[in-house]
Amino acid sequence: MNLKELLEQKAILEQQIATARQAELGNAINQAKKLVEEYALTPEQIFGIRPTSSTGAKKGPKAGGTVAPKYQDPVTGKTWTGRGIAPAWIKDKNKDDFLIKY
Repeated sequence: MNLKELLEQKAILEQQIATARQAELGNAINQAKKLVEEYALTPEQIFGIRPTSSTGAKKGPKAGGTVAPKYQDPVTGKTWTGRGIAPAWIKDKNKDDFLIKY
């Protein structure tokens, strides 16, 4: 096999990986939704988010803390919060295509 043929195979495999990942991700999301509904789970129980205090002030993370990722590369699974410089896998592309749907 020559380099061109190998690169073509690689592109095909990467597409198959992305398709399989999306299918498995969909199954995982459906399973999670069923568990949330079955056990009446709250976001606080799942994600560890603290509820607001009696004064109404949120007791969230302090400034400079970690931020949940907003975008995910379907091929590699890498994530980005949407802050700072965009990584190469999302740069100059429609960011809506990479949104993580919770």
